[in-house]
Amino acid sequence: FKRIQFRCGSWKWGRFREQCNKEYRIGETCGHKLVFQTQDIPRDCIACIKAAKKQLRAKKMMADIERWRRDGNRPATIERTEYDLDGLQRSISDLQNQHRKGEEFGGLQ
Repeated sequence: FKRIQFRCGSWKWGRFREQCNKEYRIGETCGHKLVFQTQDIPRDCIACIKAAKKQLRAKKMMADIERWRRDGNRPATIERTEYDLDGLQRSISDLQNQHRKGEEFGGLQ
């Protein structure tokens, strides 16, 4: 198999390249996935790209909350944004976990 390696350290399996010589029966292939070629991609994996975008959004939300607290006239907006920020941080955590699995096991991106 071809192995695709991302700049962030995560990787995934690519296309099937060559059959293993250890065929147990005619027409069946060996169950092992052997690396035929590793292709380095000069970008981060999709999970890292999505997490980076969400982190920028979370940073802006925190700055907005800080500004609204200084102004002191938007309690409902602050509460709603804090709720949205909690969901966004959970989503970022999920994406980071997905990235770690991609580093360890591959094939998840």
